Amino acid sequence: MNFQISGMSSMATRQILADLIGRYEERTKYRVVIHSMGGVEAARRIRAGEPSDVIILASNVMEQLEAEGHILFGSRAHFARSGIAMAVRSGAVQPSIDDEESVKQATLRARKVCYSTGPSGDHLRRLWQRWGILDLISERAVQAPAGVPVGTIIAQGEADLGFQQLSELLHAPGIDIVGPLPPEIQALTVFSAGLSSSSSQLRQAGDLVAYLASPEAEAVKRRHGMEPA
Repeated sequence: MNFQISGMSSMATRQILADLIGRYEERTKYRVVIHSMGGVEAARRIRAGEPSDVIILASNVMEQLEAEGHILFGSRAHFARSGIAMAVRSGAVQPSIDDEESVKQATLRARKVCYSTGPSGDHLRRLWQRWGILDLISERAVQAPAGVPVGTIIAQGEADLGFQQLSELLHAPGIDIVGPLPPEIQALTVFSAGLSSSSSQLRQAGDLVAYLASPEAEAVKRRHGMEPA
């Protein structure tokens, strides 16, 4: 392989990227190494000057990084979009989530509720505030540490319910996915890929971004719980 392309991504896209990058390496003979971590940590490392070629994060964060000069202007491409789902420990009774009120009641009945540090966690807190239960739920809410899947917390019995991007829950062992949030309270997060302004091999990195956003990658995204953006 003539080139090694490095990158950073949020945990939400790690399974999709692992699949796509394996295919891309076979086709191009490039070597691609993507480090997946919590989106907050990825943004911190990028702002601290850690070198990278490609960055894949939530679109709102990518816009901020581009405005700050960390993403090459005009290089961003929508990668995928993902909705939020609820999960319980394997074998546990699954609550109804047919509508907003049923999700609220399931949340209120739970002993512990787990949520993430990413966009899905931000959305959950806004919902709790809208429902007027933020203070009550905050006393029994468990925020998964950055980089730790919500599914891990649920599987260990440290929470009864968990909410996270479907793509992050889909392959987690020890949990059952109840289903996506109903449309009236669903929030779709769009993830984008772009070129780091610190990249020394922009052509090769640009080829990778184009591949990630191409129709060729769509089936893999759907298989891992996301939709093409």
